[in-house]
Order: sequence, then structure tokens, then C-alpha cells
Amino acid sequence: MSVRRVMPKEAESLLAEGYVYVDVRSVPEFEESHPAGAYNAPLMHAGPGGMTPNPEFLAAMQRAFPVDARLLLGCRSGARSLRAAEALAAAGYTDLVDLQTGFDGNRDGFGRVVAAGWRDAGLPVESGPGARGWATLSGK
Repeated sequence: MSVRRVMPKEAESLLAEGYVYVDVRSVPEFEESHPAGAYNAPLMHAGPGGMTPNPEFLAAMQRAFPVDARLLLGCRSGARSLRAAEALAAAGYTDLVDLQTGFDGNRDGFGRVVAAGWRDAGLPVESGPGARGWATLSGK
């Protein structure tokens, strides 16, 4: 299965159609700011030595969402969410969409935005863990 990739405005339309946004960024990134109503299921955890894989990612997703759930996955710039979507597809998930530009957008070598992400597209954001943060999703 190939993962469908979309830009922010199309992602917003998918949410209106019933897709669920799953932000796969680390807990600190999510809590700083994220798409309004998003769930947090980090593919990687931020630690003192950098980012490390989250061994509970797939199990938490399987507990929270059936394999036919309509999931829109996003991260900072689109790389982690594409990997998460591919892992979920390998686990049998059938309706996955990746936010190609992520939350922050794609940037050039000088840090200039070349393709707007969720935030720069002016879409709704919120901060804090909320009821859909990793602690809730992981059951911890």
C-alpha cells in the first residue's frame, strides 16, 4: 500500500470528513503546539542523547484505533509521519494519509519556508497535553 500524501488545506478537509489527526512528534514538541484536536503518539522520544524510537508506538496505536480507522498522520516536516504511516500500513492499517509538510513546513537550507506546514497555513492550533496527549493514549 502506498501512503497518500497531502498538503495542509487538503488535510483540513479530510478532518472535516472524519479523519483523525495523529501527531507523531515527541511529547515536548506536541505540548508546545499542535493541530487542534490532535492525538499524540510519538514515533520517537526526545532524550538526552537525541531522538530514540518509541517501542510502544505500534501497540498504543493498535489499542486506540482499529485498522480501518481514517488516520491523518503529521510530524514536524513530514519525515517521521511518513515512516509512521508505513509502519502502520505494514501492521494492516488501510486508510492512512500523511501531511507531507508536517506542522512546521518544508524549509530550504537557510530556514525559509518553501512549503507551508499546518501552522503556517493558518490552521487551528493548541498547546499542552490535552485529553489526547501521549499519557492518555499510552495508558500511563
